[in-house]
Amino acid sequence: MSGSGARAAAHDVLPADTTEDVRTRGAGVSSQVAVLPVGSFEQHGPFLPLATDTLVACAVAREIAAAYPVHLLPPLTVSCSHEHAAWPGTVSISAVTLHAVVRDVAASLRRSGVDALAVVNGHGGNYVLGNVVQESSARGERMVLFPAAEDWETARERAGVRTSLLTDMHAGEIETSVLLHAHPELVRPGYQSADFTADDRRHLLTAGMSAYTESGVIGRPSLGSAEKGKKLLTSLAESFAEYFTLLTSGADAAGAAGNAASAQGGSAGRG
Repeated sequence: MSGSGARAAAHDVLPADTTEDVRTRGAGVSSQVAVLPVGSFEQHGPFLPLATDTLVACAVAREIAAAYPVHLLPPLTVSCSHEHAAWPGTVSISAVTLHAVVRDVAASLRRSGVDALAVVNGHGGNYVLGNVVQESSARGERMVLFPAAEDWETARERAGVRTSLLTDMHAGEIETSVLLHAHPELVRPGYQSADFTADDRRHLLTAGMSAYTESGVIGRPSLGSAEKGKKLLTSLAESFAEYFTLLTSGADAAGAAGNAASAQGGSAGRG
């Protein structure tokens, strides 16, 4: 593909609803919930696309939309990837900008009658999303951050993912599996021999990813499979049930959601 100059494109990333679809769905529920996938545009080694985190977030969000009456939004595709700046193609915005964009999206939704928002994070470096949800919930707005580390751990166990969440940091077994299931045409050869681990990353925020990996990979992508990817998404959709209840059970849920956001912190999302 790369030799011929052809470029693969991801399909089914943008929702295809009309305004009437949204109106009809909203008429059947007491409280409308929107789902906002947040990804990134950063290196994922030589075999996964720069848009991997966005594609993963969209795959999770689509699975949620298939199981719950939610308003699926298009993804935010550039976020906080500063630790990957050493690799060509990576693009970042500031945490302040991402914070403002998510708040603006939530405010716009409320003006149109959608008063609850689930932020589906696909990138672990988007630490600020935890603050957005925490602050919004403290103001009485209904917002959650998904998935939490606990949701990923449950999904990992149910899918038979062998790599721990600590080891499977970036372009590893989980992300490779999800893309092999959702977008196999975008996974290039080489993941079978790209395993690299670096469990002690205590200086990551200061030194960046390049201090720990030359390839950009930290994890075991060779263990990835489409079957694991499907099971991961199924488990995450099931875990979302508790979040959906928080968002739709009335004003009392807002405080509970805020506590959940505080507990999640910046752990939601992969590397």
